[in-house]
Amino acid sequence: MSKVKANDTVAVHYTGKLTNGQVFDSSEGKEPLKVTLGQGNFIPGFEKGLLDMAVKEKKTVTIPKEEAYGEAREELFQAIKNEELPDSIKPEVGMGLVARNPDGSERQLRVAEVHEDHIVIDANHPLAGHDLIFELEVVEIES
Repeated sequence: MSKVKANDTVAVHYTGKLTNGQVFDSSEGKEPLKVTLGQGNFIPGFEKGLLDMAVKEKKTVTIPKEEAYGEAREELFQAIKNEELPDSIKPEVGMGLVARNPDGSERQLRVAEVHEDHIVIDANHPLAGHDLIFELEVVEIES
C-alpha cells in the first residue's frame, strides 16, 4: 500500500482545532483539501503530519506554534487614533478590519484593544501564538 511522501499531491479531510478544543476550520461536508507537499503553501507541521500516511488512514497531530503560524509578533500591533477610523466603524475587541496596502492588496486585521481615544489593531495571523491540533484523513494520493 502506498504512503504519502515528499512532493506528492494528496486529498485530505481535516478538522483543525485549538488546544482548548475550539474548531477553527474543517473540510467536513465539503470536498477534501488538495495538498501538494513541498511547495510551501501549507504550514510545515500540517505537511509533516501527512507524511507516511496511507489512503483511508486517520490520525491526529499536534502542531507546535513554531511549525504553524509562529509567535504573535509585537511589531504587528499598532495604535490607531479614533479620528483616523471611518465614522461608520464602532470598534469592538475581536472585530475584523481590512486595510488596503499601497499596491491595492488587502490585509486582514483584528481589533485587539479599544480605548477612549484609540484602538490597537493586530496584523498577526489569527492563529499566531497557538499550538494547533489537526485530525487528518487521507482520501487519495496522486504521485
